[in-house]
Formats: sequence, C-alpha cells, structure tokens
Amino acid sequence: MFGQVEAHVIGAVQWLKLGVELVGALIIALGIAVAGRLLVRALWARRTADFTAIRLTLSRYLALALEFQLGADILSTSIAPSWDQIGRLGAIAVIRTALNFFLSKEMQEERRQTSSEDDTVARAPDQA
Repeated sequence: MFGQVEAHVIGAVQWLKLGVELVGALIIALGIAVAGRLLVRALWARRTADFTAIRLTLSRYLALALEFQLGADILSTSIAPSWDQIGRLGAIAVIRTALNFFLSKEMQEERRQTSSEDDTVARAPDQA
C-alpha cells in the first residue's frame, strides 16, 4: 500500500517538475520574442536602437526563467535524493544563483545608468 502511494507521489512530482521546466522554457521563449520584436521595431523605424532597454527586457525574462529552472531542479531532488543528486543540485543552485545575482546586478546598473542619462537629457533644455 505504502509503495503504491510513494509511486504516485514520485510520479506527480516528476510531472510537476516537467511542468515547471516547461514554464521556464516558455518564459525564455517569450522573452526572446518580446526582445526580438523591440529590436525589429527599432531597426524597422531606422532609428538608433536602444540596446540597453532591449537587453534589460530580455534580462528580466531570463532572471525569472532561472528561478523556475532552479525550482524544477529542487523538485527533482526532493524525492529520496542520493548524495550524488544533492551534490549536483548544490552545484546547479550555486551556478544559477550566481547567474541570477549578476544578471540582477547588471540590470540595476543599466537602470541606474539609463535613469541618470534621462535626468541629464531632461535638465539640458533648462540649462540652455
């Protein structure tokens, strides 16, 4: 009896993991589509593309997708993990967390730089 319940729980967690991975992949695809649309629109209008804004848009989607992928990895290790699986999860978690940290830091720096450029442009007419 207990073996059957355990098998159902393991199956449910594996399906949930697959669903979470799918959501992460869809978020990446959506981010690529949105950033690609912004790039094509900027190039089509024959104006200088604001690559910083396009990079920030894509970065937000990638950061969110990384969180979902990490969640999927945690789910895969949550059922009777071996030491090998725990070690692999630890390495993956460190790598993905580092990627997310540096991606977030870069997004904050780009936002700060963009807002300071906007402030400079907004003040320029007053100074003339």
